[in-house]
Amino acid sequence: MRTATATVLTLALAAAAAAPATATSTPSRPGTDGLWRMDGYGTVLSLDGDTLQEYQATSVSCLKGGSARRTGAGEYTDAYGTVQTVRPGPGRDRATLRPEPSVGHRALRRIKELPADCTHPTPKDPRTSFDVFWHSFAENYPFFAAKGVDWQGMRDRYRPKVHKDTTRKELFGIFSDMVRPLYDAHVAVQDGESVFAQARPGTEVPTEALDTKVKKFVIDRDLKGAPYRQDFANGRITYADLPGGTGQGYLRISGFGGYTPDDAPYAAHLAALDKALDTILTKDRTQRLNGLIIDLRINGGGSDALGIHIAERLTDKPYVAYAKRARNHPTDPGRHTRPEPIRVTPADGPRYTGPIAVLTGGSTVSAGETFTQALINRPGGTIRIGQPTQGVFSDVMERHLPNGMTAILPNEEFLNRSGQTYDGTGIPPHLTEPVFTKEEFAKRRDSAFDRAVSVLRNKG
Repeated sequence: MRTATATVLTLALAAAAAAPATATSTPSRPGTDGLWRMDGYGTVLSLDGDTLQEYQATSVSCLKGGSARRTGAGEYTDAYGTVQTVRPGPGRDRATLRPEPSVGHRALRRIKELPADCTHPTPKDPRTSFDVFWHSFAENYPFFAAKGVDWQGMRDRYRPKVHKDTTRKELFGIFSDMVRPLYDAHVAVQDGESVFAQARPGTEVPTEALDTKVKKFVIDRDLKGAPYRQDFANGRITYADLPGGTGQGYLRISGFGGYTPDDAPYAAHLAALDKALDTILTKDRTQRLNGLIIDLRINGGGSDALGIHIAERLTDKPYVAYAKRARNHPTDPGRHTRPEPIRVTPADGPRYTGPIAVLTGGSTVSAGETFTQALINRPGGTIRIGQPTQGVFSDVMERHLPNGMTAILPNEEFLNRSGQTYDGTGIPPHLTEPVFTKEEFAKRRDSAFDRAVSVLRNKG
């Protein structure tokens, strides 16, 4: 599954590693067996009996991706335990795929044969690898215009520097220089243990060390004297009833994954989350709380589906969290898949439906941001306090290059009610406060937390 990790890049790699992946194509048969091209995502799938094989395609290349084995009706499970569910229709030549830890579906269209590039080996020379790298971004990345980056200009500038004797180290440096101006935490280049990745300027990636430091600070300062405090989900979730008779609760979430100590499948993380929520959101507590602070300021992301699952415990009315679409044309970045509304349906059992203050900052990343976005339209009142989030929302694509390197990039947009995205700039707070700055630490201040307590007290 897409687990939360110590750095933004590792999060992206973990997500990509759980993709599908070895089979051979066969003539089309009834049901979902056969060959399929995915709308968006630059992907062709071969479903052959018990095997799902992914092919990563551009207009100049086709390389094998991951594989998964059939484990149920329309269900394929990879070596990481991640389930891909394929359902037929509407019609014989259409189908949908749902990757388990993600939200939404991906449309499939039946094709008669594999693209020609999928049927023969791809050269591994530096120029071919350059071309696959460039086309992978040119045909899938949605944000060149917003970032002010001329990707064709990048090709014109850097391709003449690549030749048959270009070393791996030199090529890695060229790829890194090409994506550097994007300042996109969901973009990375990997060659073995060598990795290039970066966050938005002025922000800090949510490392394990930062998470540990902040958690101790919050416990010592904000939660001192709390009548109840407990960690859940492998320490990724903390809940406390706040001291001082405020009637408020505090829920800290450092990631939407990593809820089990081992590399368990998504279902195990979901079970751990449910166990935590059942303990936190009891009937008694949901009735007496008059305000809830949700702290996402250090959140490395993970599974969007787990975020939606939490949102379902925070409403008594169904609503649309956001709509999701993917870029869907190799040369026209303005063409996308049909936006799919992602809905929040109230969960069974006790739910908290009162006022919420969400604390965010530049270290609120990926699924931490989609969860923040999922609370924007929540009935019952939600106010954001702190700093803008990181500004990366999409699932990440892992693109294999012919020479064995890997490109990581986003291709999706998460749309708000106005049809806009928060990519690049992040989701802004309603109330701006400093978040874990050197001065805040030095003076033992937590301005965003204190503002949230005050705001919720007034709402109560």
